Amino acid sequence: MNVLNNITVFLVDTLFSLYILVVMIRLLLGLSRADFHNPISQFVVTLTNPPLRPLRRVIPPIKSIDTAAIVLLLLLKFVQNTLLFILMGRSANPILVLYVSVFQLIELALYVYIFALIIQAVLSWVNPGTYMGGNPLGSILYSLTRPILEPLSPMVPRIGMVDITPLVAIILLNIGLIIVRAMY
Repeated sequence: MNVLNNITVFLVDTLFSLYILVVMIRLLLGLSRADFHNPISQFVVTLTNPPLRPLRRVIPPIKSIDTAAIVLLLLLKFVQNTLLFILMGRSANPILVLYVSVFQLIELALYVYIFALIIQAVLSWVNPGTYMGGNPLGSILYSLTRPILEPLSPMVPRIGMVDITPLVAIILLNIGLIIVRAMY
């Protein structure tokens, strides 16, 4: 019975986490005004449209913020955490679950940016100019990280030919993670 419970916890956590990640990426791509004709964007849109379309009929966007995606993220994370609490034999206080869910989503957004910056840096070493050369991944990463890197770029000096702005951004995002984790 314990093995079956562990498998169930693993499956619930993994499946919810993967879908929540895709919805988070869609939200962040929308905030950064990424090219939604990109094949990677199209994949994300195709996966997230089924629950988002009906939600958008009742939840309008606020300026450029996709509030339907935010509500879907909160709902999915709340259900995931509630199921995990129940499967682990803990009581699922709805207020506590919602509180934890909000901070876990903020943490996820910070991780998405950190990993996007790392992948973008590696791509720039392996194949410089990937975001200009028609590489769908490079283009999406550039769109996603541009809102973080552009404000920092004038403040961070280049060291020779090396731009350390992504490194500074990763350090700042990690400080953000420390602050968010301290709150829950």
